[in-house]
Amino acid sequence: MQKRANIFVTALSLILIAFACSEVKKEEPKIKARIFPGYHILLDEIIRSKDGVFRGLNLNANATEIKKAEGAEPSENSEGHLYYEYKADSLTNYSIEYTLNKDSLEEINLQINTSDLELSSYLFCDFKDYYANKLPNPTEDKGYVVYNCFEGQRKPFVVSLSDNSSPTQGIINMVIYKDK
Repeated sequence: MQKRANIFVTALSLILIAFACSEVKKEEPKIKARIFPGYHILLDEIIRSKDGVFRGLNLNANATEIKKAEGAEPSENSEGHLYYEYKADSLTNYSIEYTLNKDSLEEINLQINTSDLELSSYLFCDFKDYYANKLPNPTEDKGYVVYNCFEGQRKPFVVSLSDNSSPTQGIINMVIYKDK
């Protein structure tokens, strides 16, 4: 009986030592590479891609391409109109409205709302800087910053940014549309 107890204790000790010595592999959280380093992290979420003019899209994209780029069903969907709403965090949300004509993207409307006025100011400056680096020669008039694109074979388009914040709510608007 004593011998059995010793064998049991020895076996149990060896098992415990083996478990204690085995390395427990912890999964390292994967850090997603930044798309727009140097800008606020929300530009990665909102603009999403350096390709295209916005979210990897260019004007003239069709509804299928827009839905694929968004990766979600629109909140509103009608002929010539796709509308998406997103919540970035507890203080910030944004909406994107796509206007199409004969299944061809004509206009993109973005509105960012936040109760963090400092964030609103920071985002507005980052949007201005991002599009100033992407599209040359912006003009500022009556609170709007306007970027005109006439490059290459593409049809000209305009990016218009405005800060419509109030003393209690940050509101940034951006409209991208074909220049007629």
